[in-house]
Formats: sequence, structure tokens, C-alpha cells
Amino acid sequence: EAGIDAKVAGLVYVSALSPDAGETTAQQYEGFAPASEFVIETTKDGFGYVSPEKFKAGFAHDVSDADVAFMRDAQVPINMSAFGTKLEHAAWHTKPSWAVIATEDKAFDQAMLIHMAERIKAKITKVSASHALFMTQPTVVADTIDQAAKAVSAKK
Repeated sequence: EAGIDAKVAGLVYVSALSPDAGETTAQQYEGFAPASEFVIETTKDGFGYVSPEKFKAGFAHDVSDADVAFMRDAQVPINMSAFGTKLEHAAWHTKPSWAVIATEDKAFDQAMLIHMAERIKAKITKVSASHALFMTQPTVVADTIDQAAKAVSAKK
């Protein structure tokens, strides 16, 4: 929803979901293979977190054990009802988009990530990494953000 702000000139998705207006985040998974190694455990109060036992395999298999332990233990639970909330606006309809896709991401089916990136007509960059590519491939992520910034600045 924040992408619709007039101050936002372009969008960069980093192994991320890109629902359309009227869709929920949960709907993005329909028709795609489930993420068997990425397991979200839900508490009685409706909050979820990545299973501590599956965290490394499902979220950050290419991250050092020390960093994995920190990330695993520092998780902030997410209100699972957020996955059922319908998006009201999809900025990717009117703003240029880029997508960095981690080819070893176990949180999402690769076909799903590619489908979403192609649907939003994103310029796609693929990189060998887990879902934690922001840690393991920061240069690729930063370069993509830089390319996006330069592209939208050139249009002004």
C-alpha cells in the first residue's frame, strides 16, 4: 500500500510477494508447490514465526550459524491475519518494478516468484541465495536498488 504514495517512483521486490488490488497475500500461494522446509508455527493468539527447528534450512541455509541463531532468536512474530487482508491498491500497475529472486529460496516456490515478477512486468535479477539474500547478497540487492533509482531519475 505504501507504494502508491506520490513520493515513491519505483518498486524493488526482494524475494517478495506482489499481490494485486483485491487479492490477499495468502492467495499468492494458490496453485504453487508448498514450501516444505519453510514452516511457520502459529501461536494460540494468532501470531506466527518461522519454526526454530526449520529456520536454517527454510530461511537462511547459506548464512553462518551465528547469524542464523541471531536471526532465528530475534524474530518478531507476525499477525497471521495479515495474510488474509485484501490489498486495496497495487502500485506496480503504475510504477516501474524490479525483482531480485533468490534461486535457492525455500520460503517460496520458484515458479511463484517468477510468475509474480513477470505479472508485474518487473526487471528480474536472479541470484543464487536463500530467502536471506539481503544478508548473503547485499551487493546484488543494493545494485538493483541503484539501477531502479537511476532509471526513475532518468525519466524525470
